[in-house]
Amino acid sequence: MSTIADVAARAGVSKATASRALSGRGYVADETRGLVETAAAELSYVAHSSATSLATGRTQTVGVIVPSLGRWYFAELLTGIQESLLEHGYDLALYGVPEHSAPRDKVFGSVLPRRRFDGIIAAGIQPSAHELDRLRDLGRPLVSVGPYNDGTSAVSIDDAAAARIATEHLIDVGHTSIAFIGGSADPNALGFGDARRLDGYREAMDAAGLSAHISVSPAASSMPSGYDAAVDLLGNRRTRPTAVVGVCDEAAIGTIIAARRLGIAVPTELSVVGIDDHQHAEMFALTTIRQLPREQGNEAVRLLLHQLEHPASAPVHKVAPSALVVRNSSAPPR
Repeated sequence: MSTIADVAARAGVSKATASRALSGRGYVADETRGLVETAAAELSYVAHSSATSLATGRTQTVGVIVPSLGRWYFAELLTGIQESLLEHGYDLALYGVPEHSAPRDKVFGSVLPRRRFDGIIAAGIQPSAHELDRLRDLGRPLVSVGPYNDGTSAVSIDDAAAARIATEHLIDVGHTSIAFIGGSADPNALGFGDARRLDGYREAMDAAGLSAHISVSPAASSMPSGYDAAVDLLGNRRTRPTAVVGVCDEAAIGTIIAARRLGIAVPTELSVVGIDDHQHAEMFALTTIRQLPREQGNEAVRLLLHQLEHPASAPVHKVAPSALVVRNSSAPPR
């Protein structure tokens, strides 16, 4: 089995230079890095994780926490995180922990404190449950995706702005009776992003002088839940809105399916706008606010690696881009 010394000898550099070139830590000229990587490939050299840990004090492992492995957003986010970590020679330890669950409490309370990670990336954590504080108290580099505060590096979209833009689009084409499907009847159960999206909807309605038309139908961020909420909302012809903003595309797509089954034409009788640009948004011709979770995962890894290399650096909050994508689910009211 080849060693780092063999790689260094083949490339004509020192062991320290070979180690820096392969680990990505510390400066190495591009030409030298290429020589080392070629030598490593020729010798089929693979760094032993235990040896690397002893030499650097690092585990080469990052803990990744997501609330759901089944939702499109988190699956895409995880893909971006994994591809960037692997590119930089890191493994990941994944924890899928549903919100407000016993496994989640166990992971935050006992599992994470006893595991050795070089850093942690956490998505969809709950500020209301002080989860950011609990993660910061672990004393490891931390990046959150979505929720953030002044003491934490984070990447997120502006959720309030996304919902505000979605609502303003409907107002601009002439709607006044606009409902919001999503969120929770219990404010303490609202996720960080969902709460901000609800705020953005309310802000747009208030700014347009439509406060009297504000209508919120609680629903989880899923197609079935959006469908159930929409059936209740749209069932009465005399009180149904002319437009709906979904807290996410899943809820919006559930609304479109409910409308079709109730014989309500989209968009001539009901306009629907979502948020996310889900993989099925194009199939349902859904007008939406596009975000790119895979790129957010890449950015989260970049922020974490920067912290590892520069421990004294100030926290950074990156606002990921989002944009209105107009398709055929929205139109002026009939």
